[in-house]
Amino acid sequence: MLPDSKIPEGPLAEKWEKHKFNVKLVNPANKRKYDVIIVGTGLAGASAAASLAELGYNVKAFTYHDSPRRAHSIAAQGGINAAKNYQNDGDSVFRLFYDTIKGGDYRAREANVYRLAQVSVNIIDQCVAQGVPFAREYGGLLANRSFGGAQVSRTFYARGQTGQQLLLGAYSALSRQVAYGKVKLYTRSEMLDLVVVDGKARGIVTRNLITGEIQTHSAHAVILATGGYGNVFYLSTNAKYCNVTAPWRAHKKGAFFANPCFTQIHPTCIPVSGDYQSKLTLMSESLRNDGRVWVPKAKGDKRDPRQIPEEERDYFLERKYPAFGNLVPRDVASRNAKQACDEGRGVGTTGLAVYLDFADVIKREGADKVSQKYGNLFEMYEKITGENPYELPMRIYPAVHYTMGGLWVDYNLQTTIPGLYATGECNFSDHGANRLGASALMQGLADGYFVIPYTIGDYLAQTAPTPVTTQHPAFAQAEAEVRERINKLISIKGNRTPTEFHKALGHIMWEYCGMARNAEGLRHAKAEIQKLRKEFWSDLKLVGTNEELNQALENAGRVADFIELGELMVDDALHRNESCGGHFREEYQTPENEALRDDENFAYVAAWEFAGEGKPEILNKEELQFENVKLTQRSYK
Repeated sequence: MLPDSKIPEGPLAEKWEKHKFNVKLVNPANKRKYDVIIVGTGLAGASAAASLAELGYNVKAFTYHDSPRRAHSIAAQGGINAAKNYQNDGDSVFRLFYDTIKGGDYRAREANVYRLAQVSVNIIDQCVAQGVPFAREYGGLLANRSFGGAQVSRTFYARGQTGQQLLLGAYSALSRQVAYGKVKLYTRSEMLDLVVVDGKARGIVTRNLITGEIQTHSAHAVILATGGYGNVFYLSTNAKYCNVTAPWRAHKKGAFFANPCFTQIHPTCIPVSGDYQSKLTLMSESLRNDGRVWVPKAKGDKRDPRQIPEEERDYFLERKYPAFGNLVPRDVASRNAKQACDEGRGVGTTGLAVYLDFADVIKREGADKVSQKYGNLFEMYEKITGENPYELPMRIYPAVHYTMGGLWVDYNLQTTIPGLYATGECNFSDHGANRLGASALMQGLADGYFVIPYTIGDYLAQTAPTPVTTQHPAFAQAEAEVRERINKLISIKGNRTPTEFHKALGHIMWEYCGMARNAEGLRHAKAEIQKLRKEFWSDLKLVGTNEELNQALENAGRVADFIELGELMVDDALHRNESCGGHFREEYQTPENEALRDDENFAYVAAWEFAGEGKPEILNKEELQFENVKLTQRSYK
């Protein structure tokens, strides 16, 4: 059975405030006796490190980058949600809560989502105080724009660089604490295992990516803030370094992995152009505010889009979903783009693209106004494609972007291992089966600035403040296991590189566990992944040694974990006999080809428990209770 989710009693709107009062506190003099390890220094990790250090805890922060400023959080473009209702258009904390629950196709915890909506209003104030240069209206108030899945404007933005500007704010707060000596920053260090002592998380094992040195580090608690696992598909919008190793190592030490098959396909990405590509580029969802999505009505129409008259265009999102139009949630927009291409109406040389057209807004407002909102995005598109989006429509196609699954956590963001916490995209908690746009930054900063400082204190207050050292045998054992794994990878001396295996895995995952899945394809994928896993451990080619900069070795370890995760994702998708959000099983759809949920049998979180090498994972179910929203078939029409 799944451990208690620790959702507080009482009315939804009062749960968090009452919980903050009821959690145990650590007095200021004792805080400096506790050490906390934070792995990852993106928005969730940097904000948590800065906040905990400001409170007085001793923080050890680890990043595999040379600077926290390189965290993938900088890639977020369009904005961050908050229920400020500056537009006076009907927004509220409850409406943000409702939109998020509905957008996630009713597969998220009510209590966690409502808390997220509550804290959203504080995040903006915090970031403004840090100097984040949000766009402003003519009167000086912060500007808002709309995003998919909402009929109000609640998204705060800094042109198309919102993630970067927010990360600079968190980085400045983190740097302040590094200068004060409250945060010790370990750069170019990758976590390769979790150390568990007497059932509690007490440290990690790392590898220095420059020298290859293996080190152990101890603490009273460990926080993972390592992002998502979208690179299991090889091609995604994620930076190439993004991986699943830290949470997967924790999973194999006892942390449950929840809803791994819930991955998000983003509808507005630059299409694949060749086998040489190592990643895909996201074009912000904010572009769907003004860009109109369309394809030719006729199959195989390869004319210049400017030569296709209005009456021969199909603005399919506006046609199918008149209430939301181009601002339907990402899963809906992605599936409809795929359907148009499957019908033979896709555009571009491959036929795997649709148009995102700005001609109307340029005619209405002028190119200068459009440039003020999206200029850097248009420049990025032109540099990559060689086409000017002021003159030609953008070509876009769905691509893997965000992962809603992750380590299972309770209301306090603690995993099933006491003392181990997961924040941001690393956990499963706030988005259900689909994430609304502009809520990733919101969750990362909510967890780091406003949730974990309270909830980790509740755990530490019940932990003796005596020093934790690396002398316990569990540290030596974990270090030995890491060394053994590295030596095993190097000793195979086969013929295929880690990248070859990664590409092969990505192809299997995209074809059979991507935008659409079915039972036959998933069973085929499972067999193929198991075959690939055997080949990996018998035919992997690595050059060099551990005691040096060796990116092939780094990559091999990450690919090995991706292969294991891929099999679990397939198992998760196969067991969930319904469609919901980003999980679209072809056998379960409405007559209008929309996702068809089975609330009677699948309104739960699937939390998978590692049972040992070579054994099937154990499924644990956290039943979801909906007391404040009514379970209905999603409609954006």
